[in-house]
Amino acid sequence: MVIHERLIPLELVIYKRLRPRMVIAENEVKKFLAIEKGYEGEVRSDEWLTGLNQHWLVLHGLLLEYNGSRFQIDTLIIAYEKIYLLDVKHFEGDYYLEEEHWSTKSNSNILNPLDQLRRCTTLLRKLLFELGFKDPIDPYLTFNNPEFHLYITTINPTLIFPTQLNRFLKKLNTNPVKLNQRYYELAEKLASLHIIESPYSRVPAYSFEECKKGGVCIDCGAMYTSVNKDKLECGACGCQEKVDEAVIRNVKDYILLFPDRKITVRDIYEWCGFIVSKKTIRRILSRNFKLEGFGPSAHYVKKE
Repeated sequence: MVIHERLIPLELVIYKRLRPRMVIAENEVKKFLAIEKGYEGEVRSDEWLTGLNQHWLVLHGLLLEYNGSRFQIDTLIIAYEKIYLLDVKHFEGDYYLEEEHWSTKSNSNILNPLDQLRRCTTLLRKLLFELGFKDPIDPYLTFNNPEFHLYITTINPTLIFPTQLNRFLKKLNTNPVKLNQRYYELAEKLASLHIIESPYSRVPAYSFEECKKGGVCIDCGAMYTSVNKDKLECGACGCQEKVDEAVIRNVKDYILLFPDRKITVRDIYEWCGFIVSKKTIRRILSRNFKLEGFGPSAHYVKKE
């Protein structure tokens, strides 16, 4: 049973909304492509765990803190008298492990992912102890990319390779014991301790003025070029989208990118590239948001 679902990283959402509207430096693009790839790998792991017995409690994508130190948990499985801690890696290609040193042919200085797992395990153990929970923790580093191979000289039971994933799942499903209320309370408590970080410090600097204005096409990401009756039309791919739906979608992007900026008819008219009339913008905003203030100070807020 999944107690805490994994959410798409907000910095990745912001990056995707920014990309059609501004030029992003190549190093920033590489960074966000890596984040996207990692997230896709985590989602693949979540799908694999849908085969887990429903007696266990699963929490995905937790960010927790103990004594001022934050730590990320990809997946936590609460079983009877045991906690499984899974750190998911979507590595691709050939890797080499000699003693504690990880490397590839092109990179001889890779951070040891086992160090991260050990740190996470230590902090989680201390946090659980503080919560009155002393069951043992079994940590695993799981690799779910079939194109990954690790050359290793000694057996490490902490490492779960792509070819071992199904066997590992069968092991977890062996002799399941129904959990009592104590375990559910722990799962809910951990979910409540999840920290939501502001993503804005982790994305490229941007402003309303420098963003390209226009209604972003829902299909190809280009800007809509014309209005055809009650639809916006994309000159790049020919896609058509209802005006109301397109405007609301682009307003949501505006709110995400500029959380401190007021929602006004004038700004949304400009944000959508002046392609939709102010009268239509006002109608759409009035239908979907609550109007506050009068005259020049009038703006819209989300309905409660």
